[in-house]
Amino acid sequence: MGLLSGIYGIVLKIARLLKKPKKLPCKVISIGNITLGGTGKTPAVMALAEEAKRRGYKPCILTRGYKGKAKDPCFVTKGEKPLMNASQAGDEAFLMAEALSGVPIIKCADRYEGGIFTLNSQLKILNSKLVFILDDGFQHWQLHRDRDILLIDATNPFDNGKLFPEGKLREPLSALKRADIIVLSKADMADKKRVTACISKIKRYSTDVPIYTSSHVPAALINVSGESESIDTLKERRVYAFSGIANPYHFEALLKSMGAEIVKSKRFRDHHHYPQGDIDKMIKEAGGMDIITTEKDMVKLKGLRLPENIFALRIKFLIDGNFYDGIFGI
Repeated sequence: MGLLSGIYGIVLKIARLLKKPKKLPCKVISIGNITLGGTGKTPAVMALAEEAKRRGYKPCILTRGYKGKAKDPCFVTKGEKPLMNASQAGDEAFLMAEALSGVPIIKCADRYEGGIFTLNSQLKILNSKLVFILDDGFQHWQLHRDRDILLIDATNPFDNGKLFPEGKLREPLSALKRADIIVLSKADMADKKRVTACISKIKRYSTDVPIYTSSHVPAALINVSGESESIDTLKERRVYAFSGIANPYHFEALLKSMGAEIVKSKRFRDHHHYPQGDIDKMIKEAGGMDIITTEKDMVKLKGLRLPENIFALRIKFLIDGNFYDGIFGI
């Protein structure tokens, strides 16, 4: 281990010792990862919220609202419509607020404080079936959770196996033993040998943890008006693809899997802010081709001048129903 990763590891240990978990007076389910970005956490959080509703629960999402400028704690939505824009909420929090109905989303770096803020509000959903879903919570040690779900990208499980900044690990692999449930996301896009090797490595640290595989599949194309069209229209379509996410390669692979021909692609840094100049330049480069991006990127384009031929790829998180049985058996 290098010097910087060693220092980072020491800081992690101290942080865990100092942050004693507080408990909210209701169920808390956490979804997080052990690597920096790219595991497909946001679609998984949204799928969990929808399943909670189907099972009669009243889900609320507690999120950090990464890069959101609004003062904590605050409601991104009370379950009806977004109460702020993507710049204020953070792109992922705003995406969830737009996509989910009947699910309050609370932005607060301190998720316990966000939970208390919610419980002190006058929301009608506050009853015995309330469940908090903790977005990106695996390293949020100061809040007790009843289920700790860990997502691992099956296409690149642990990167080079080194801690940040020398690698993408947010914690040592020994942290795997804290997980109550582990999900290998994007398993349908991963080599079977890699999936098997990943499961074997997990079992070295946690022999009894339930392990599931999931898929992130294309569900629809969304135009600038928010209307959807069939994903089948991508077949043999020449497109210009752009994204500002942690794993642009998976996004592009999904487009190709639906038969699209990516003539040109542009990859920005994760959480990139798009000025009008970026859009104008890409329109020119596309030369009339349809432009495809991610939903997370599309929400950041509101208020800009956009052509009618720009679309967002909507992703759906698919997993065995037994996964939810294990979660809601709490």
